[in-house]
Amino acid sequence: MSESPPPPVPDRLYGRRRGHPLRARQQLLLEETAPRLAFDPADPFASFPVRPRELWLEVGFGGGEHTLAQIAANPEAGLIACEVFENGICSLLTRLVPEGGEATAPLPPNLRLWTEDARRLLRELPEGALSRLFLMFPDPWPKARHAKRRFVHPSILPVLARAIRPGGEWRIATDDPTYQAWVAEVMGAQDLFERALLADRRPEGWPGTRYEAKALREGRQPLYWSWRRRG
Repeated sequence: MSESPPPPVPDRLYGRRRGHPLRARQQLLLEETAPRLAFDPADPFASFPVRPRELWLEVGFGGGEHTLAQIAANPEAGLIACEVFENGICSLLTRLVPEGGEATAPLPPNLRLWTEDARRLLRELPEGALSRLFLMFPDPWPKARHAKRRFVHPSILPVLARAIRPGGEWRIATDDPTYQAWVAEVMGAQDLFERALLADRRPEGWPGTRYEAKALREGRQPLYWSWRRRG
């Protein structure tokens, strides 16, 4: 008898939306700057002022270091930066506009913002819309009973496979041993993606993040995967 498929992960947010209280400048960024980067999954390429050649998505951009490095190095790619933690969103926006320019300062033409759950976005995107997906140092949810909260999950793989074009790339990096073992287990039991890379040093073309730097300072060993969407 075959095993039953895992229950689907619900489209609900886990964890915090906000940390410390927002300052006046941060509130302005959320009210005036963030809407200027709004993204429409129904017509993703038209969401950018200049139509990009490819569409990329970063799930959980944290402080925004990786996002900013990618859009600077790859102007031909349209990057959707996804984050629900308001303090992280403000960290990114602070780097984009000077104080006083929240409503008027120019914004990168190849960047859009999604501030809701990434799983909802993935379900709404047209089939094969994404050429690249980034999952850099996600919350590991280390307790076994919280496994359903991890972004890497058997039930989300068909959703990712529908949204990523054949030959598209999914990058994963984590320093958490529990999550590393989980990635190996989940991805080893599927046939939608093939492993293109597994490294213990950050590969060329992978910008660093503050979470990686902290892990290395504290003696934790990150792992870096690249997975290709099978055709």
